Amino acid sequence: MQKNHTVSESKFPLNKENLSSLKFFIPFFKPYFGIFFIGMICLLLSTATSLIFPYAIGNILDVSLKKEGSEFTQSMYELALFMLLILTAQAFFSFFRIITFTRVSENVIANIRKQLYSHLIQMPMDFFHQQRVGDLNSRLTADLSQISDTFILTLPELLRGIINLVIGIVVIFWISSKLTFVMLASFPIVIVGAIIFGKYIKKLSKQVQDELAQTSTIAQETFLGILNVKTFTNEDFEKKRYSNSIEKTVNLALRASWFRAAFASFIIFCLFGAIILIVAYGAYLVQNQEITVGKLTQFVIYTVFVGAAFGGFSEYYAQIQKTLGATQRVRELFQETTENLQLPSVLKDFQGNIKFENIHFAYPSRPEFMVLQGVSFEMKSGEVTALVGSSGAGKSTIAQLLMRLYEPTHGTIFLDGNPIHQISLSDLRKQIAIVPQDVLLFGGTIKENILYGNLNATSDEVIQAAKLANAHEFISSFPENYETIVGERGVKLSGGQRQRIAIARALLKNPKILILDEATSSLDSESEHLVQEALNILMKGRTTLVIAHRLSTIKSAHQILVLQNGRIIEKGTHEELIQNLESAYFKFAELQFQN
Repeated sequence: MQKNHTVSESKFPLNKENLSSLKFFIPFFKPYFGIFFIGMICLLLSTATSLIFPYAIGNILDVSLKKEGSEFTQSMYELALFMLLILTAQAFFSFFRIITFTRVSENVIANIRKQLYSHLIQMPMDFFHQQRVGDLNSRLTADLSQISDTFILTLPELLRGIINLVIGIVVIFWISSKLTFVMLASFPIVIVGAIIFGKYIKKLSKQVQDELAQTSTIAQETFLGILNVKTFTNEDFEKKRYSNSIEKTVNLALRASWFRAAFASFIIFCLFGAIILIVAYGAYLVQNQEITVGKLTQFVIYTVFVGAAFGGFSEYYAQIQKTLGATQRVRELFQETTENLQLPSVLKDFQGNIKFENIHFAYPSRPEFMVLQGVSFEMKSGEVTALVGSSGAGKSTIAQLLMRLYEPTHGTIFLDGNPIHQISLSDLRKQIAIVPQDVLLFGGTIKENILYGNLNATSDEVIQAAKLANAHEFISSFPENYETIVGERGVKLSGGQRQRIAIARALLKNPKILILDEATSSLDSESEHLVQEALNILMKGRTTLVIAHRLSTIKSAHQILVLQNGRIIEKGTHEELIQNLESAYFKFAELQFQN
């Protein structure tokens, strides 16, 4: 899948292949087809009524020139009443056209957005590692908004333009074929000008969008990494980087505006030049009694209708190209394979016995580098297994494979004697809780974050979990207690407080398998003591995998596995491993205890 999703409009011409991609919307449209059909009828009728106005205006002029006295008054009264009825009908049809198209579009896009979001959150972890969060958000918002605007605005206006163009040309031929040929003679000039200007405008517009996307990327990366920006005092650097990108955007936009202004002036010149030519020639025909003043007026107004419809097609073309691009990007996401969460589970009485058998693994993004090589070990139900090793040895990878965030390249993981890939992902992950080193909290309240472990838990159960996690005391010290807002990613809480909320969340989930990923490595002594107390309560009766940074926290583990370069090089208890003065574990311990 392509990583750069800034797609040039020129890659999506209006050919059969690209237009066929719009079939993607058919299943979403089906429930609203009846409303859409009503909207189309209203569109046709509102357009038809608008095309009657030039005809009525021409008749008014002819009546004013031919009739006098009471006959003139009666005719004007009838024409005024007719125009009032037409105006009322047009207002009525236009109102319901907008309502129906908007209702269909908003519901269709809402359903697509919900399905796309549902699809995305079921994607495997490797997918998210290869994507930018901003790009995925753009698909959910900007791309779908582009599609929505097309259905609400562009499509109705395109259909209106086609109707105005076709009917307008038929009517002006009927009024005067001579004037029609004069009017059509100006079309080639406009078309050539549109092609020349359009080429440059489209190129510059794409450059503006690309540069604007770059500014958004810079802002997003800065905000996500704001801690690094401030700790390295690089505010001025980031301001300059963003400012330079904005300046490029402005310069490109100004260049594009020059071409758009020149094109607009060219069109205005051609349009009014054609009208002047038509009026002049029409006056000659009026003088020779080949056409009436009313008919000439009708012709001029219908010509404006035709010119406006023709002039709008370039914008509609550009919008549809953007929509085809947005549709393609959305379809790409739907075509990605999600995790299968609904396998029938083979587990009945879950015990928590785990076995890794000859596991080899390489991340899909780096298939040439084997992170794990022939890893085999067993974890008995209710026992604690600790993983020790330098960074990059494969400790976190083992935890990820256990949660099936990735699948082994070779080998099998067994759970209670069953191959793990035969177990429902939902059932498996419901039995696993993780307390990571860097706890991510959602931006809601403390209570909401604890409830994430069990959405059906009661308030009393939340409080009990917090007490067991040594979190109730500090939570109660806040003015709003459990309703305290933690801020985005939990920034309003300290590291130890976030850890204890994560432990309370895990306690509320009540899993059979627990993963502790260096849960105390970044805490001060006091916080570590409180967190470790809570962890000891959490680990009771659970099969626990501890990714250890501080060896003092795993002395009581039932087994310790020492990893190096993706292999288990040592295995045993703390007492067994520490006795071997040549062991890697002893060297780790010696380095830590010396410090």
